[in-house]
Amino acid sequence: MSEIAIRPNETTVPLMPCASVEETLAFYEALGFEATYKQSKPYVYLALRWSGFHLHFGPAPEGLDPAREQSGGCLVLVDAVAPYHAAFVAAMRRVHGKVLSSGLPRITRYRPGASRFTLIDPSGNSIMFIQRDEPAELEYGGSKKLTGLAKALDNARILREFKNDDLQAFRALKSSVRRHGADAPVVERAIALCHLIDLAMILGDPTDPWAADLRGLELTSGDRKRIESELGHLARIQEWLP
Repeated sequence: MSEIAIRPNETTVPLMPCASVEETLAFYEALGFEATYKQSKPYVYLALRWSGFHLHFGPAPEGLDPAREQSGGCLVLVDAVAPYHAAFVAAMRRVHGKVLSSGLPRITRYRPGASRFTLIDPSGNSIMFIQRDEPAELEYGGSKKLTGLAKALDNARILREFKNDDLQAFRALKSSVRRHGADAPVVERAIALCHLIDLAMILGDPTDPWAADLRGLELTSGDRKRIESELGHLARIQEWLP
């Protein structure tokens, strides 16, 4: 019996759980996705398309808790992630009047030069957009070449951008600012405080302690330029700086 030749022309389409047909459609259609198939009975099935990729959704398993954000997910590999993030942010502003950056659903923040961001949908699925030429070797635990607050800032970046864990990033930065803040360069302390303010807003925690510390810092014009260069993606950064 002769072997059948397999040609490399496969297409993979992710199939994720859908906790609510209405909420799922509202979220994705607001972003510009097209529903190519909709079915709620006798079972749930949705097929959505945006640009050149497809997302499909089926019934949610019993007991699924979207708030845990452990439902499902997929990776979308692209040449450049920034245009995708910009397109989704613009769509959110048109439909909702704001960027959905906290709670569920939401889009994670995008730092200029970053190689990934994530959409978290109403069912708790994570759609992660990743740049194809992302470095193969990433220091997921923070750079071993850094110390003190600089190391904590690098670790927080990894937690936010690669592990989608704002809560752990918040806890790690709080601890590091208390331990190393007094000995760190003022510009590093200011960057850490800006991150803490942003994370507190996302997590629903008070921002006053970090904002008060930030207002008490004396920043040079060079410090401000570095802060704005690294954190210009934070919408309210100008309001926070002293």
